Amino acid sequence: MEVPVNDALAIAVIVASTRDGRFAPVVTHWLGKHLAQRDDMTFDVIDLVETPVPQVLPAFGAPPAPETEEMLTMVSPRLNAADAFVIVTPEYNHSYPASLKNAIDWHNEEWHAKPVGFVSYGGISGGLRAVEHLRQVMAELNAMTIRETVSFAGGWQKFGEDGQATDPASDTAAKTMLDQLEWWALALRDARRVRPYAG
Repeated sequence: MEVPVNDALAIAVIVASTRDGRFAPVVTHWLGKHLAQRDDMTFDVIDLVETPVPQVLPAFGAPPAPETEEMLTMVSPRLNAADAFVIVTPEYNHSYPASLKNAIDWHNEEWHAKPVGFVSYGGISGGLRAVEHLRQVMAELNAMTIRETVSFAGGWQKFGEDGQATDPASDTAAKTMLDQLEWWALALRDARRVRPYAG
């Protein structure tokens, strides 16, 4: 069934890695092709290299400095507009990048009562330890994490020169994760419309 564009779910894809020579664009482009095939979702890629978030948080209760506010306008409204999120993350030292933690900590209500899916990559663990840490953080922000994930162990060897995943199981995993994300995003969006979330 075709979904009207104005009622399609808005998905924010957050690209966590800011390392030089990063592999994240390959994985994000692959994910974007899956999202583009769906008529129930639109997506906005928030790349933390292209839209850096300030690194110095203001004192508790103090407003951000004007120049800080200007930087945040490139990210905060886009997170707020999202019905759901997909985080694309590598694993650094058994966890996720500091750049992602910083972007998460600058925001609060933007995450409330919204679902979060994960696409991870790395060495033998495929980034799953990063995802498990993120589940704890997102729970603290009243977000709902999706059980099914997409994980690329030895990710650099899992894509062809055309940027497509070489194992069809990865495409199946992406569809499963996005289907679950859709269910939760619709349910939580409907709930927020009836009763605004008060976290």
